[in-house]
Amino acid sequence: MKNKILITIAFIVASLSLSAQIDRSKMPVSGPTPTINIGKPYTFQLKNGLTVLVVENHKLPRISISLSMDNPPRTEGDKVGVSSLVSALLGNGSKNISKDDFNEEIDYLGASISFGSESGYASALSKYTNRIVELFADAALNPNFQQEELDAEKAKLIENIKSGENSTAAVASRVNNVLTYGKEHPYGEYLTEETINNVTLKDVEDFYNKYFKPNKAYMVISGDIKTKTAKKLISKAFKKWESGTIPEYTSITPKDLESSEINFIDMPNAVQSELAIMNLASIKIADEDHFPALIANYILGGAFGSYLNMNLREEHGYTYGARSSLGRDKNEFAKFIASTKVRNAVTDSAVVEMLKEIKRIKTDLVSDEDLKNAKAKYLGNFIMALENPRTIARYAVNIKTENLPDDFYENYIAQINAVTKEDIHRVANTYFKLDNARIVVVGKGSEVANALENLTFDGKKIPVKYFDKYGNEVDKPVFEIPIPKGVTAATVMQKYLDAIGGKEKLEKIKSVVTSAQGEMQGMKFDLETKTTSDNKFAMDLKMGGNSMSKQVFDGKKGYMVMQGRKMDIPSADLKSYKEASYPFPELHYNTDSIHLEKIEMVNGKKAFAITISDKITNFYDMETGLKIKQVTKTPMGEQALGFENYKEVEGILYPHTFKQSFGPQSLEFLVSDIKINKGISKDDFK
Repeated sequence: MKNKILITIAFIVASLSLSAQIDRSKMPVSGPTPTINIGKPYTFQLKNGLTVLVVENHKLPRISISLSMDNPPRTEGDKVGVSSLVSALLGNGSKNISKDDFNEEIDYLGASISFGSESGYASALSKYTNRIVELFADAALNPNFQQEELDAEKAKLIENIKSGENSTAAVASRVNNVLTYGKEHPYGEYLTEETINNVTLKDVEDFYNKYFKPNKAYMVISGDIKTKTAKKLISKAFKKWESGTIPEYTSITPKDLESSEINFIDMPNAVQSELAIMNLASIKIADEDHFPALIANYILGGAFGSYLNMNLREEHGYTYGARSSLGRDKNEFAKFIASTKVRNAVTDSAVVEMLKEIKRIKTDLVSDEDLKNAKAKYLGNFIMALENPRTIARYAVNIKTENLPDDFYENYIAQINAVTKEDIHRVANTYFKLDNARIVVVGKGSEVANALENLTFDGKKIPVKYFDKYGNEVDKPVFEIPIPKGVTAATVMQKYLDAIGGKEKLEKIKSVVTSAQGEMQGMKFDLETKTTSDNKFAMDLKMGGNSMSKQVFDGKKGYMVMQGRKMDIPSADLKSYKEASYPFPELHYNTDSIHLEKIEMVNGKKAFAITISDKITNFYDMETGLKIKQVTKTPMGEQALGFENYKEVEGILYPHTFKQSFGPQSLEFLVSDIKINKGISKDDFK
């Protein structure tokens, strides 16, 4: 017992003595820069040219397989979309196992298998390694391309294109690439309904046979697997994969602008503007500028605390976020882009502030604090990313395909820490080109174009050019069209009523039942609406025969049912229901309370904008008089309903296509049946 007490006392004394020797007024000396051990892959190559890298990691009982092909980019011409369709069809079973059986077995194993047009990925518990390798190889080497599946995937792509037609974000993404690279460049091509419809099943098969080849492919298998086992499994599963010559392609060399300019794309429906400041950048991962450029972009616009975000969001409140990125590309020019989305009213101011921040990082040395924080955050992100097996696989392949030294990622931290303020200043002036900047703005021209035309930076006015939604240069649109003399809200209403059949005919209609079908993201909907001349309304939206949303209004009160939950219509909304529940609401508008606001372009047509209430604005085609759009203000933003394809039913013109837009999404309904003065009972409104 005494010995234990003496030992304890001795330990305490030693601890106190040690503490006394530490000078806590001095900061500890930094230790050597740590290195990252991501695992040295064992590499072997099959006779067909497939390069395989095995990274053992037995911490968790899981394995992952990553397949990628180092093919150069190429154009798809009048069949743009063929690679997207190959991606969608690969992995749907094989010639040896049906799609349903394939997916069922994957689910049963708790695994995942996916493919791109020139890539693939699989992951599973290591106890299922043998079977996952078999399934992965079978799906990759024996795809079962079917016409029915191709038609379904083409329909999805076309639906996505239509959904994005009124999306400023979708238009901005497309036009940014077209203007930067050109339509004849692989990075400037874009999908259209026509190019998708041009793709045949043979085109899909030909693309697969040309580009899905092993001789430029890399496979990384990592996780809880022995190298010997991996080599045996992969060699057996992929030995029959035939190599082939990958077609060569020489792309057009894109060029930066000779001087900065604003490229404006008018989107009359836009409630905010999409901004992008861009230029080409020739930089690769293997370049000495790679690490300084990472930190430079991080400080400029790579994080919440970046120059761009702190200015536009925190200081001015223009946006929810502003970011920048600087790509890397060993085959082509990469792109620097700083982007954000802002309210129409501050579009020109936001452009100026973005230019100021780019100039700032090109002119002033970054602070010690900003440099320190950027390094710390970037390194933290890098280390966290190593937890993802896909990251390990990508790094292993990068070393091979990007001509990197074997210890490139092991020395990553040291390379980041070695970046200086002077390095950042140098690369900022190399890759962020203010004098050759292309400033792309997609927004509502009637509200932002004039301000942009008067925008100056550093005492110079920046010229503005106008483009359409597909990157074609156009003349400046006419944003303010004068209302013809004598035209009023009342005359517009009268022309509409005359156009669809005349007031006398319309007043004889007591009820209308409309049936329509729509599809979005593979989901099919059935919509039925019922309206009566005594102000009753019922709507039922179904999917797969099940009611998803139902609304009923009896002329005084009503309710909504959303996925089985019933709620009374709020009293604040009853007025709008009363106004919209007639078969032809225009018959009941008080022409003294509605107002002709302006003439606005709607899908290329001049339209009268009539304010019906504080929430609803209708648009009527100047030429035909027909109603072509209705915009409703909601707590979630504006929702637009388009009316197209008018056809005669019992002497009355009805739109047979409805396009409902909410944010960047849209849903198109095609009318299949219209019943007039029949098909309604009192029970429909209970």
